[in-house]
Parts: sequence; C-alpha cells; structure tokens
Amino acid sequence: MMNKKRLAMAVALSAISAQAYGLELGEFGGANLSIGGYVKAEGIFTNPDDGERSFDASARQSRINFKVDKEVQGHSVTAFIEGDFWDNATDANDTSYAMRLRHAYFQVDNLTLGQTWSGQFYANAPFDVEILDFYGTGVGSVSGSGAVARPDLVIHYTTGGFRISLQDPVYRDADYPDMVASYTYRTESGHAFNAAVTGREVETGIDDSKFGAAFSLAAKLNFGDTALALSGYTGKGNNVYSGWGYNGATNPISMAASGEVNADGDLVSTTGLSAGLSHRFNEQFRGNIRYAQVEADEVAPTVADDTLKMMNVNLIYTYLPNLDIGIEWRDRNATTMPLRSGGQQVELMAMYKF
Repeated sequence: MMNKKRLAMAVALSAISAQAYGLELGEFGGANLSIGGYVKAEGIFTNPDDGERSFDASARQSRINFKVDKEVQGHSVTAFIEGDFWDNATDANDTSYAMRLRHAYFQVDNLTLGQTWSGQFYANAPFDVEILDFYGTGVGSVSGSGAVARPDLVIHYTTGGFRISLQDPVYRDADYPDMVASYTYRTESGHAFNAAVTGREVETGIDDSKFGAAFSLAAKLNFGDTALALSGYTGKGNNVYSGWGYNGATNPISMAASGEVNADGDLVSTTGLSAGLSHRFNEQFRGNIRYAQVEADEVAPTVADDTLKMMNVNLIYTYLPNLDIGIEWRDRNATTMPLRSGGQQVELMAMYKF
C-alpha cells in the first residue's frame, strides 16, 4: 500500500515539474551534478466556439535542466537552472523556437532564492491531478495563471509545513513584494492539505494602488490507486495569478487586461474551485478527470460570461520506463491566456523524461 501511495504522489508531481527526474553525471569538485528534463511531441486538434478548426504540432514544450548539489560547511546547497523553447509564448505558429529561462535558483537549507514557481503554485499544484494542457494547469485555483504569471524573482522560506514567499510584484511600481503564506499538513495514510493566504499591491489605473488579499484551501486524498483532488479560493488582488477577472482572461503583461479592477478602479473579487479524480489502472495505465471554474463578481460589458469553466479528461500509457503516450480531451467556455481559445481540443502526445 505504501508503494502505491508513493507512486501516486510521484505521478502528481511529474505533471508540474521535470525536477523530479535527472540523470546523475557524477561528482565533480565535491558537488553532485545531474541533468534532467524531457522531450515532448504534441499534436493538438482545436475546434473553437468561434472560428475555423485547426491542427498544430510542436515539440516546443521540451525542456532541459541542470542541477548541482553540494554540502558546504554543514549546509545543503543546491543550484538549479532550466529552460524550454517557448520563448515569449507568442503565436503558436511562430517558428523562432527560442529558448527561454524557466527556472534559475539556488537553495541553501530551507531558503530558496531565484526565478522559480510562485507561492500560489506551491499552494495548489502538488495537490492537483495530472493534465496534459500546458496552458491549462491550475485553472480554477489560486495559481490558475501560473503558466504566464511567473515572478522574475522569488524568495521561499520553509520550516516544517510552513512556506513564506516574497515575490517580484506583478505591479511594477509596488512598494513591497507580492506575498504568500501557506501551511501543508500530510498524514501517514497519504492525504495532504494546504491552506494559503496571499497579499499584494494592485494597480488601479485611477488611484495609485490598493491592497488585495485572497484565501485558498487545497487537498489531495489518496485511496490506494485512486486519488481525489479538491481546491477552492476567494479574494481580491489575485486575479492576475488565477487568470480570470473583470476583462475575462487576464494578461500580466498589460495592466489594462489584468482584470483586477473595474472601470471605477475598484478591486474585483474572484472565486474559484477545482475537483479532480485520478486512477491508476495498472503499473502502465492511468487516467484523470478534472473540472474547474473561476467566477468574477463583476465583468466588463464586452465579456460574455462572468465564469470560466474548464473540463479535462485524459488517459496516459507508460510504454517504457519514463516514456509516456497520452490523449486528452478538454473543453472551456472562454479563451484563456495566452494561446487557448474557447471551445474543444484533443491533444495527442508522447513524452520521454530523462
């Protein structure tokens, strides 16, 4: 039973980062060096609610990372750097395929400093189910826009189950960092729970700024080969991270499109939820179902719906160790940033992790 629980957790974590994988290159100068990442080929059939059907195939999501671990004067020191080939995540038909920086951080004992996942991401993603949509991970949660709202610099400090995060603010003229405080509790039976609160300075476009805060709960309940994931959040000032607001899908690049305030400069509240079920049929075959939605209490007249809804269903087959083949059907009722239009998609993918 314990092996199954560990396997379920490993599957969940593999969906959010390639950091769990790595090839040990050996010890050099007292440091352990490893290389990791994956090569992923995907083909996506899109049937949008508005517009023509299309098909796009790419290997741009493939990534590579390097990790160095060393013991220095009794302290555990880690350096990690990772890149993929999405450049600035521009048009899917852009053939530049330039490499971009995903992670570049170092960790000394319990302190992490650099560019890496946000505190919102850690408050939700480890407790979610596995989906294939590169730009859909976390929809409905406090970290729903994690694919496009990644701070340039983050400080994480962890002690016990607590994590305190100070982040480069999305609002460039903010007087203080974006902040996240969370606590994770794990049981011996394999269940996990997280509570988090966020706080940040929000640009209004009218006044200088206002303070917004949100509260999140997430849980992962493991029952042998089956796991149930639940999350919910509510608050103001988190719209750019959760990905939905006054203007519909939020865009962290443009304050006017961030959707965090209405036409009068007042903060807009959002409330999100997600529920997912994963099941491992055998050692090679697993599947996931996930539903999510996030609702804004006020939207612009040009936005057709105040609620973003999304469904994902996938099956994944491990053909060889670390080589997965998968298919996913997904549907959303509105466009999400930056490349997913409202409507249905089917993704076929093959991924080799190393």
